[in-house]
Amino acid sequence: MQERINKVVVIGAGAVGCSYAFAMVNQAVAEEIILIDKNEKKAEGEAMDLGHGVPFSPSSTIIRNGTYADCQNADLVVISAGLPQKPGETRLDLLDKNIKVFKFIVQNLLDAGFSGIILVASNPVDILTYAAFKVSGFPPERVIGSGTVLDSARFKYMLGQYLEVDARNVHAIIIGEHGDTELPVWSQASVGVESLDKVLRRRGDPNDREVLESIFNSVRGAAYEIIARKGATYYAIGLCLTRITRAIFNNENSILPVSCYLTGQYGQSDIYMGVPAVVSRSGIREIIEIDLNETEALQFAQSADVLHESIRSIRASVELIKNR
Repeated sequence: MQERINKVVVIGAGAVGCSYAFAMVNQAVAEEIILIDKNEKKAEGEAMDLGHGVPFSPSSTIIRNGTYADCQNADLVVISAGLPQKPGETRLDLLDKNIKVFKFIVQNLLDAGFSGIILVASNPVDILTYAAFKVSGFPPERVIGSGTVLDSARFKYMLGQYLEVDARNVHAIIIGEHGDTELPVWSQASVGVESLDKVLRRRGDPNDREVLESIFNSVRGAAYEIIARKGATYYAIGLCLTRITRAIFNNENSILPVSCYLTGQYGQSDIYMGVPAVVSRSGIREIIEIDLNETEALQFAQSADVLHESIRSIRASVELIKNR
């Protein structure tokens, strides 16, 4: 009897999909990784290149290119396909172009008989995760977006640099849209075992608050800055997707700010947004509804309004595909 293995299919062998696959091989999170791309030769070449590094990786991961038929018995499908964000273009600007690509992908997953967990990384991630949920008909706990995990990682990194502490000891998150209306949850931020407010009082630097606000602005604009310099962002999101995958495959019950389907939490329904959630082998085990102060609650509602407007623009076409 063959031993059960963790199998991941990556749809989209571009910079994000391959950065994720590279991080997965380096961290030995899955036993088998399959790359699918409309450019089959590219997927084959990427799989060959990654495979040649396996002798120096922690375990003998199988990595190859494949087709949608390989999704049938996969545990996780990670979707990173879609047109990239261009300089000066918002993630929501990508919606019209990527929704068509996305519906095609999800329909192919259904036709292949896939019944695992869908993890979406394509932008705009909250809207496309919503589309994947509606088109697939899967329960919401099995359709997850990368959400604000990357934004939160950037936040922790920059705060750690400023406060001169290990970023892994900074506990702070960004929630809401993965985009221009995201917001920092200052009220719940901590460093080590102390609240951020206590740390700032001890420092006694009158410029701290102003600097922290500029740090958040840098987090929110990070993608634009990176895209302007190198054309795309992919290393950090590859690592973030690997972190989410590890939480799933190891049944960690880790709390991560992923894009989840809200059914009344934070006063929002029928929408995907980045919020802290317990991630386990079943997908989203539980959504954590943290206390927001008045300002944060208002900002979150405003972020939801922007996403609701975009969802309204795609709802008719999504339902048409679902019911055809």
